[in-house]
Amino acid sequence: MKATIYHNPMCGTSRKTLEILRNEGADVTVVEYLKAPPSRQELERLYERAGISPREGLRAKEPLAEELGLTGEEATDDEILDAMMEHPILIQRPLVETEKGAGLCRPQEEVRKLL
Repeated sequence: MKATIYHNPMCGTSRKTLEILRNEGADVTVVEYLKAPPSRQELERLYERAGISPREGLRAKEPLAEELGLTGEEATDDEILDAMMEHPILIQRPLVETEKGAGLCRPQEEVRKLL
């Protein structure tokens, strides 16, 4: 099975998710999204496929999210996506896509639903 993981090697959950994918024999494409962020259209497509909103895909615990006013209910999906394009650190990780679907794999065991 092919899988793509939007990965941050500094994140323990992301590393554990990648390990699960590899241990399950997935042919994994690793995208270090801080170095090569997805386009806005790609991120919108992934969120739609995962059945989540940009707000659910926001790394709200990142101090920058609060600094930019993205954690309040008044922040729109467009504002959140714009901020993610400018500051990829705001994209919650790990985001995984397989032929079965896409999902935000927090906790890492969530990835098993996509295998």
